Amino acid sequence: MIGKLLCCLMLALLAGATAAAELVVVVSAHSAITTLRAEQVADIFLSEATRFPDGGEVVALDLPIGSPLRDDFYLKVANRTPALMKAYWTKKIFTGRGQPPRELPNSMAVRKLVADNPTLIGYIERSALDASVRPVLVVH
Repeated sequence: MIGKLLCCLMLALLAGATAAAELVVVVSAHSAITTLRAEQVADIFLSEATRFPDGGEVVALDLPIGSPLRDDFYLKVANRTPALMKAYWTKKIFTGRGQPPRELPNSMAVRKLVADNPTLIGYIERSALDASVRPVLVVH
């Protein structure tokens, strides 16, 4: 019985480890930004910062609510669960102090839009990375 339980637990842990995609925060390959700290990225995605560290305008792009990648991103970068993010945006919107980032359906859509505009920033699966965008933070 214990052996069977341990086996199931190990399989569940392995499934969880392979299911989590490595995320990268990206800007256009034409952007002057080469690296950002997690705190800077969190401030941008939480509408606390509207400019890159070099002073240039920045606009964040998000994945859809309920996306495992989105949940993983906010947990690792901003230390917030989906419930905390919902409460955060509800308060920001209600008080007129901000709007959440525009949502796109998947990593490919984020990459394409970011590649075409140096003011945009987004996060994508590392497997979606190509030369059109520059990774500025690897999310672990």
